[in-house]
Amino acid sequence: MQPIEASALIPYLLPLFGAAAAAGFLAGLFGIGGGAIFVPVLYQTFEELGVSHEVSMHLAIGSSLAIIVPTSIRSLVSHWRRGVVDWRLLKEWVVAIPLGAIAGAMVAAAASSGELRGIFAALALVLGLKLVFGKVPMSFGKQLPGLAGRSVAGFLIGLLSSLMGIGGGVLNNTFMTLYNRPMIEAVATSAGVGVLISVPGLLSYAIGGWGDPLLPAYSIGFVSLAAVLLIAPASILAVPLGAALAHRLTRRQLELGFGAFLLIVAARFAYSLL
Repeated sequence: MQPIEASALIPYLLPLFGAAAAAGFLAGLFGIGGGAIFVPVLYQTFEELGVSHEVSMHLAIGSSLAIIVPTSIRSLVSHWRRGVVDWRLLKEWVVAIPLGAIAGAMVAAAASSGELRGIFAALALVLGLKLVFGKVPMSFGKQLPGLAGRSVAGFLIGLLSSLMGIGGGVLNNTFMTLYNRPMIEAVATSAGVGVLISVPGLLSYAIGGWGDPLLPAYSIGFVSLAAVLLIAPASILAVPLGAALAHRLTRRQLELGFGAFLLIVAARFAYSLL
């Protein structure tokens, strides 16, 4: 394994802590796990520290999922106390989403996610514009699909989220709002989705990278313990601030905020394809 001196991390502490706080705030505000921020920051940090290019992206994704575990749990608890989590949907997804997360982790090491990121960027762009402008009639129905449809959706949410190292909030918020579920309910439920994705995803990435000689010290498979211990505390502390703000905003304000966030995520994934 390649050792990383503690002193080498010092120049990266400020951006890492800043990203952690921002991701924690977004986790509470939109029910997302923060991976859309964690993955690019961690990837760039590992690259700068000299981690092998062959494993730096996998390490960023696995570490992001590890950080999302406590962040999503804290966000779920914050929304649970306000009584807006759709527990019925989460119970129905208790198998489908973890299976998708495991499948995503299994193919991540061998397959490029370029096409998936391109599809996700296009989808996020269209839906982000719809939410921001609020005038484009786009709805798949007034009720969520049947159990089979919900199970397929849950599997795909877990699969794509695990491949990208995100908590699934972006995809689940989109899914639920397309079926006219209240945004605040989608945000709160997405926190639970983050738990269902991050726990099996974390274990799968840890096992998938176990014993890889290119990994830096203090790594368990494709999970950097050093990065998790640095970032997770700051992220967790910021979660309640976002959750509190989410319950003070109107539906339209949440739509505008989430729409803008979707556009940013779309741009980030599109840029990664260049």
